[in-house]
Amino acid sequence: MDDIALRASDHVLEVIFSYLDLHTLRNCSLVCKRWYQFLNDENNDVWRMHCIRKLAQEALSSDLLSSVPTYKSKLRAFYHAWNPNDCSRNIYIKPNGFTLHRNPVAQSTDACRGKIGFRHGRHAWEVIWEGPLGTVAVIGIATKEAPLLCHGYVALLGSDEHSWGWNLVDNHLLHNGDPQGNYPLLNNAPKYQVGERIRVILDCDDNTLSFEKNYEFLGVAFRARIRFYESL
Repeated sequence: MDDIALRASDHVLEVIFSYLDLHTLRNCSLVCKRWYQFLNDENNDVWRMHCIRKLAQEALSSDLLSSVPTYKSKLRAFYHAWNPNDCSRNIYIKPNGFTLHRNPVAQSTDACRGKIGFRHGRHAWEVIWEGPLGTVAVIGIATKEAPLLCHGYVALLGSDEHSWGWNLVDNHLLHNGDPQGNYPLLNNAPKYQVGERIRVILDCDDNTLSFEKNYEFLGVAFRARIRFYESL
């Protein structure tokens, strides 16, 4: 009878937890050891239901999140993906929630930030360019004060004191409107090829920004005491 009662209780928890928001779920995980263990299972039906409600079926069924193994981690990825409300007017986020598309507007440079910024800890996210790079193609980080739109074809990310970027077109680092040297520090470093996987590595504790390409660490790009807020 105790085993049957326990299974029934787990089912009740599952139903209730699947309708709570993430902040409330976090608080629930602190209530007791059993609730913590229950919510610590990142592939249970609670996280599966949250994924189904939040993520497009296209994202769940495609290879887009194939390297993200659990329902909870897929949900986390969605909450850190591109922000449709924090981007240039010439950019829109596709229905899968993870793909950014820029409308081909002449004499315009456009950018987009992620949904969540960082102040502490170590964080990493991946970017894959699916089409031609164009005149400039810069990835990196910026504060909330960094502009997301400007006239002309310029390296917008890294154009002021609020952003730090790596231009994949010419392998130059940029900050405060000035080139900060070549990157990576290799003789005749190969240029980025469309489809290659770039991992951005932000260490807020050590104040560094680094990159990987196809899982090869390229070294520290920036080392400075800066305020990290948003990813681009």
